[in-house]
Parts: sequence; structure tokens; C-alpha cells
Amino acid sequence: MKALAGTRTVLAPVALGVLALALWQALVVAFEIKPFLVPSPLGIGGAFVDTADHILDAAVQTGLNALIGLGIGAVTGILVAILANALRVLDRMLVPLVASLAVIPIVALAPIFYAMFGAAANTGRQLVAAVAVFVPMYLNTLQGLRQVEPVHRDLMRSYAATAEQVNRMLLLPGAVPYVLNGLKIGSSLAVISALIAEYFGGPANGLGIAITSSAAGSNYTVAWAYVLGAVLLGTLFYGVTAALEGWSRRRRRT
Repeated sequence: MKALAGTRTVLAPVALGVLALALWQALVVAFEIKPFLVPSPLGIGGAFVDTADHILDAAVQTGLNALIGLGIGAVTGILVAILANALRVLDRMLVPLVASLAVIPIVALAPIFYAMFGAAANTGRQLVAAVAVFVPMYLNTLQGLRQVEPVHRDLMRSYAATAEQVNRMLLLPGAVPYVLNGLKIGSSLAVISALIAEYFGGPANGLGIAITSSAAGSNYTVAWAYVLGAVLLGTLFYGVTAALEGWSRRRRRT
């Protein structure tokens, strides 16, 4: 029964996606919609195959920036959450800062980071992704650290456990599901942020700049092919982190 339920979970969105693509193709053909408005799925697929090497190179660069940003944002978010959980004064001080980071638009951060670290480096793109990842990682980790039952804290205190031991043996293991959930959310944000940051300068590589260049050169179908590459990259990041979360959940049950 579990296998059947899992198959249905996979097949349902796949069937919906195929139906949506078929409808898209039919509408483009029926109404003779021009590629500069909306290219057909078959046209996008053909352009994707023809430019697969270029899309892969651009995806690797964008993916590397997103991965570095994901790592920086995740580690920073976890460490700051641990400190905020231990020091309530710091927690209250961080509330307005985290709220501000959550609403800062990427379009404002990217040019600032390019001016700080140089437009010839990918540092600005990586930091944009790190800022986007930090917020969900911090909030999820902090929530996880505060889910521990008071009786468990009292038990650790009765054994004269140090703060480091409480964190390592009680708080962090209990927060793992929340950390992985934050990582899953942050993985998609990292790709989106790194991609958008490429629109505002920096080295002439990555999917974002490729989409912009193709559209500027009226190669709209090719631009959509790069968009497809970005979708696949984001799906890869999300899929890996979701699989990691599922693996951790199964291990806790055994």
C-alpha cells in the first residue's frame, strides 16, 4: 500500500504537467502565437537540445553560486540560532534585523554587493543567495531548538550537563527535522536569488545573464530553453534536500 501511495504521489504531478504542456502546445498551434510572445513547448525542447552544452555550463556556474550561498546561509543561520536560543537578549535584538532581511529585495542587494566586492567576481551573487537562505534557516532552527520538552531540560540539568552538552545531546538532535526543513526551503531560494542576481551585473556567465542576452537578441525560444535549465536546476536542489529530509525521517523511525 505504501508503494502504491508513493507511486500515486509521483504520477499525479507528472500527469498534470504533461496535460498542461499538451494544452500549451495546442493553444500555441491553434491561435498561431508567435515565439516572441510564447514559444511552444516543442520549440523550447528543441532549443534546449540544440544548446544543451551552453545551458549545462551556465547551470553549473549558477548552481555553484547557489550552493556556496546555501552553505554560507545555512551555517550562519544555524550558529546564530544557537546563540539566540542561549541568549534571550540577543534573540530580542535579532528580531528586527531578521525581519528586515526577510523583506530586503534582491534587486537592491545585488548592485551593492557588486560595488563592494567587484563586478568581475561571483562573490556578490553568492552573498545574495546566502542572505536569502539565512532567514528560513535561522527561523526554522530556532523553532526546532525550542521544541524540547521542559522535563528533558530538567533531566539534563539534574545530571549537571554543561551548555555545550545540552546543545550537542539534546537541542540539536531534536532540531534536526526543522533544520532540514529550513534547508529544503533555502535550497530553492538560493537558486532563485543567485539567478536573479545575475541580471544586475557581474561576470558574463550563468543562466540569468544567458536568459537576458538571448531575449535581448530576440532569441526568445532559446531564452525559454535557458529558463527550462533554471527550472531543472532548482528542481535538482529541492529534490536533493527533500531526499535528505526523507532519509533523516526514516532513520528516526527505525
